[in-house]
Amino acid sequence: MLNFLERHKKIAVYFPLISYWLILIIATSLPSKDIPSIKLNDKIEHLLAYFILGFLFNIAVLVQNKFLFLKEKAFFSTIIFLGIYAIIDELHQIFIPGRDCSFLDWGADILGVVFGVLLTYFLLKKFN
Repeated sequence: MLNFLERHKKIAVYFPLISYWLILIIATSLPSKDIPSIKLNDKIEHLLAYFILGFLFNIAVLVQNKFLFLKEKAFFSTIIFLGIYAIIDELHQIFIPGRDCSFLDWGADILGVVFGVLLTYFLLKKFN
């Protein structure tokens, strides 16, 4: 599976990651009144959003060959990088009408990233 992703990384890895991340940036930049309700707890929404981001980002780190130190420590580099991004995302929401910055939201983001990374390793172990 990883060999396939490495050979087709532009379309199979980078395009889904960039597309999803842009959707996430747009969604977190909308005022709360403009966001459609999906009837989930706010923390579950954060966890699921960052679960997908963590999964996609971790795969991207694993298939890239430019920064080998990130690839070698993909588990931790993904969590650290996306943890910092989640802080920035939470802070930026201070300026969005009806949104706020929450430590608990950030915690749910981090937990989602960890679960996404764990899923990556589970799938790689199972299919490689």
